[in-house]
Amino acid sequence: MISQNNMPILEKIVISDFRNIQLQELVFSPNVNCISGNNGEGKTNLLDAIYYLSMTKSAFATSDRFNFRHGTDEFSVSGTYRMENGLSSRFSLKMSAKGEKKVRRDDKPYSKVSEHVGILPIVMISPADISMVSESGEERRRFVNAVLSQMDREYMSAMQQYNRLLLQRNRMLKEMDPDRSLLEVIDMRMAALAEPIYEKRKRFVDDLHPIVAQYYRMVSGDSEQVDIEYESELSKASLDQLLEASYEKDRILKHTTSGIHRDDFIFRMNGHPIRRYGSQGQQKSFLVSLKFAQYEIMKRNYGFAPILLLDDVFDKLDMGRISNLLQMVASNDFGQIFITDSNKVRMAGIVDGLTRDRAYFETVSGTFARL
Repeated sequence: MISQNNMPILEKIVISDFRNIQLQELVFSPNVNCISGNNGEGKTNLLDAIYYLSMTKSAFATSDRFNFRHGTDEFSVSGTYRMENGLSSRFSLKMSAKGEKKVRRDDKPYSKVSEHVGILPIVMISPADISMVSESGEERRRFVNAVLSQMDREYMSAMQQYNRLLLQRNRMLKEMDPDRSLLEVIDMRMAALAEPIYEKRKRFVDDLHPIVAQYYRMVSGDSEQVDIEYESELSKASLDQLLEASYEKDRILKHTTSGIHRDDFIFRMNGHPIRRYGSQGQQKSFLVSLKFAQYEIMKRNYGFAPILLLDDVFDKLDMGRISNLLQMVASNDFGQIFITDSNKVRMAGIVDGLTRDRAYFETVSGTFARL
């Protein structure tokens, strides 16, 4: 049984000038929190503010400049969390239009923003996840990087260093006559970082696949077989070998065409790519299963349950799949949960059957009221 004594619980949040939220202070249930309201009123913005406090960035692939309330040049989010042994800590994040981001714990700044990632583990499921099926491998890499960066600081550091070297290499390739000897030094450094990143991604997919398949069977009633395939050029050669072989092509195209930044994770159903053969409901069921598998792996890694954000998860799922999903939630040692739904009656009917310890909020134009 997972103990709530070890998991961070968000007790109170204060949000200022974030998206359409001018100023809000909200106190939450340690168990289930339900947020209702019409589309566009601010339900997702509240969940994204909570995500921001954990990951120091939005759950969505948008620039920070889109997160300022209209007419403002600064936003802030702070949260009081009950941490280990019942002690409380206050975390705050402030972002200015100049690009300056400050993250603090108990009013003490981190030396680097990235040091905060992983302290408050979190998983978010939202309609925007469909981009992982419908769009390029970049979205799937973002997902894998976000999960592994929360659990593994060495992975996050290696990715940051690799990306800095990749930028440097690409800048050099844009020159008329790149310094080949300097490029070889960069290639060697990139290769040294790429190998452990590749191995950790491979291990993660190996761990992830059977759990996704198990959750998909529970959500879908065992109607299809799902799989995840990790595609990487590093399965065939080391990165320094790949970069040497692609040098002429890279020089002509003026960017790096080989490396872990081109890895992909192929989602399959009954042996076929889900993006081509899966219905909307099947794709949604797979993505929900994928995120619950992420949740399960993180829970095993930390020894406690991460905070779970469920944004409009009942959209595009039939009632049978919703019932299966909620049975999973109710019976699987889940921690603090935040759920949004535009249908307040439906959400209440579902949640009231799960727990007595819940809180209800309703939002209109970025203003939240506890019901």
